[in-house]
Amino acid sequence: QVQLVESGGGLVQPGGSLRLSCAASGSIHSINTMGWYRQAPGKQRELVASITSGGGTTYADSVKGRFTISRDNAKNTVYLQMNNLKPEDTAVYYCNLAVPFYSYWGQGTQVTVSS
Repeated sequence: QVQLVESGGGLVQPGGSLRLSCAASGSIHSINTMGWYRQAPGKQRELVASITSGGGTTYADSVKGRFTISRDNAKNTVYLQMNNLKPEDTAVYYCNLAVPFYSYWGQGTQVTVSS
């Protein structure tokens, strides 16, 4: 059984920064992709950024240059550094671990960008 535990969400002013963390535990396939998705009220869940076990990264156009995803394979942990946050970044952020033929989700952490 795989569990994902997220932390780091909160309230921040526009232009501010937050760092999200997601620690995976359990039996984890060595070939995997970890990522962050977000869902704002009334909108579909969308990919924010992902990183493969080999270090390859993907970003949504809306966060390129502002967000950075990284991972510590020894700790099975993925991080999302979010800088220059905007009100439109407000959403519940979900951690995802994708392995061959399956995908796991965290419980979500709220990020609110507001003055």
